[in-house]
Amino acid sequence: MLLVEQYYLECLSHASYLIGDSTTGRAIVVDPRRDVTDYLDDATRHGLTVEGVVNTHFHADFVSGHLELVDATGAWIGFGEAAETEYPIRRLVHGEHLSLGEVDLEILSTPGHTWESISVVVRERAGAAPTAVLTGDSLFIGDVGRPDLANLSESADADESTRDLARAMYRTIHDTLLALPDATTVMPAHGAGSSCGKNLSTELTSTIGEQRRTNPSVQAMPEDEFVAMLTAGQPAAPTYFSSDVAMNKAVHPLFSASRDIDELTPGRVRDALASGIRVVDARSVDDFAAGHLRGSVNVGFDGRFAETGGMVAEVGAPLVLVTYPGEARHAALRLARIGSDNTIGHLTVGRDGRFPDALADLVQPARRTTVAELEALLAADAVTLVDIRNPGERELGTIPDAVAIPLAQLHARLGAVPADKPIVVHCAGGWRSSVAASLLRAHGFDGVTDLLGGYSAWADAHVPA
Repeated sequence: MLLVEQYYLECLSHASYLIGDSTTGRAIVVDPRRDVTDYLDDATRHGLTVEGVVNTHFHADFVSGHLELVDATGAWIGFGEAAETEYPIRRLVHGEHLSLGEVDLEILSTPGHTWESISVVVRERAGAAPTAVLTGDSLFIGDVGRPDLANLSESADADESTRDLARAMYRTIHDTLLALPDATTVMPAHGAGSSCGKNLSTELTSTIGEQRRTNPSVQAMPEDEFVAMLTAGQPAAPTYFSSDVAMNKAVHPLFSASRDIDELTPGRVRDALASGIRVVDARSVDDFAAGHLRGSVNVGFDGRFAETGGMVAEVGAPLVLVTYPGEARHAALRLARIGSDNTIGHLTVGRDGRFPDALADLVQPARRTTVAELEALLAADAVTLVDIRNPGERELGTIPDAVAIPLAQLHARLGAVPADKPIVVHCAGGWRSSVAASLLRAHGFDGVTDLLGGYSAWADAHVPA
């Protein structure tokens, strides 16, 4: 009997899967995260043995858990035929069938997001109609995978390769995936919020028929039109993506689920700040604004913590966390999922916002600018406004004269931020702008605030309903 379990991480908008045959007790895991305990526990609960790990492609936004699963189970690792790795893999070719007993898995070559991308068609038995297709980052619910993450440099050759991948995606969608029966369940590797596409749905599954009817990116159109649509307006790629792709191709240290995160003394926290170690404050925007350590960067645990953490600190660089009680270990886990394993310790701050007295001289508030204050500053030409939203968001409207630098690129483009006037940063609603403003202050920019309520608040005051 076929068993399909989906595991979804809201923080990374990432879906992974356990596929098993309860008749034979054989199973594979598809696109796993690094903390693999859930897969192993569920396999044991269902009487399954994990014998293979399939990655639909080299993921850019997280580090895959294939090495951890091999260490725990001795499973083989499968990739598309075009993959090149430092570790042994099973090359999976188009049309190949993997048998778990009665359950049959068919490999489809589905390039477009990357060249080695594959999808996995799941059947309850060989010869039966498809039950589901695990589409990786090829076909999403509401969109298709972006074609530029395999080419993160800005060279002309990379641009041409991106267009080649977009053309490959056109064929993947129309000749391969949409050729499946309408009743086939679509189970992608990412959902809404992921930087791997533009318009992903909050739904976690769909069907080929539903996507054929409702997904704007798969509608009938000339190939050139599809390529133009797919290569425009994609979210800015976080700089850590290239690091994660490299880790997913390489042999690297395994994730340790039992690792403890030390509570640091105030003196060690002070020393970390003085030595330039990134201090990430995972508390809420409001609590950070009320008082935080000078030089720390606000990445609230209530948002896209792992992905955003990768935007403000290099993968592998040492980190110190400031967290609410009981959250440090989970925060470190979420960072480890993108390869940031070097959390050296944490400082606990209660919900009352009180820091240790020994750090009182480092505590400062973060002022936030209201829409009315920004209007006056802009009218007097007394401020530089920085819009850190993604290109697709700016298509919905902008504040005049704003300098556009997406948050994902801000750390690498600090030299492009004008420093001759006070700076106001804005995003859509005010969470990301706290990240950006604190990052700028941590790098020595003076007079930096962020817009309370973001562009939404500005639009409420200036854009007719």
